[in-house]
Amino acid sequence: MKIVVIGGTGHIGTYLVPRLVWGGHDVTVITRGQRGPYHDHPAWKEVKKVIIDRASAEADGTFGSAIRALQPDVVMDMLCFTLESAKQLVEALRGQVQLFAHCGTVWVRGWGAEVPAREEHPRNPLSDYGVKKNQIEAYLLDQARRSGFPATAIHPGHIVGPGWTPVGPTACHDPAAIGACIRGEEIILPNLGMETLHHVHADDVAQAFELTLTHRPAAIGEGFFAVSPAALTLRGFAEGLAARFGKQAQIKYLPWEAWKTALPPDWLEGAVAHATHCSNASIAKAVANLGYHPRYSSLDAVEESVRWMIETGQIHA
Repeated sequence: MKIVVIGGTGHIGTYLVPRLVWGGHDVTVITRGQRGPYHDHPAWKEVKKVIIDRASAEADGTFGSAIRALQPDVVMDMLCFTLESAKQLVEALRGQVQLFAHCGTVWVRGWGAEVPAREEHPRNPLSDYGVKKNQIEAYLLDQARRSGFPATAIHPGHIVGPGWTPVGPTACHDPAAIGACIRGEEIILPNLGMETLHHVHADDVAQAFELTLTHRPAAIGEGFFAVSPAALTLRGFAEGLAARFGKQAQIKYLPWEAWKTALPPDWLEGAVAHATHCSNASIAKAVANLGYHPRYSSLDAVEESVRWMIETGQIHA
């Protein structure tokens, strides 16, 4: 198939694009041209790159037509953040594509009564990001059911992989806190440390997107959580990660408001957002409908990223 990946050099695209090339597909990546993939791979030599500034092209109404002009069979959009962006592509690609796969977020769930969250549970997104991604999915799936537009949505958790800093046990991307944890030094967690994070390796998200190709009838008109097999509590995360490096986690617990004042200012907003969401999602639907089987547990995925951080001198064990 002719596949266009919008935002194909990012976290997911770094792993997805080689998978698609291996699968024998003709792959074109839409990029602003400001960076390459996180890891080089021979498959990238077979990839066509088209440089488009999406924001500018959308502003003048040409983005959708530029994608259609490539005559894709499939479009996988990693970088759609507003309903208006989604509508422009749908209108341009209607009748052209066999599959349109949108990258959402596990934050479409927000808060809920039951865990792990399932796709059919009520949605109560807590952030503007989650609200907008929820609107996009609702629109796309409605288009699939009403007019046959072949849309599906994949909702990753906290994406992890070598090349970037993971969300650590303190619920943020603070490399100093990750380093302290693996050295057995004190870290500070909120309440009893029972808030949850749900990671996923970028290659497992790429797997989910690839599976929408081979399971199109089951994918179209549906959304799927793409996460590791199980979420981690902050406490369990800290203890497990420290143990991977031969240390015992040293944890200090503070009430919520006191914990917020103890966080480094640069990481406060992200930590509060992650801890408030308490992400914990089920992969049962993705397993049943797509045959999704993540290779990495949350700890396995984070450990790989942390060892990359050590190798590149960002932290020391």
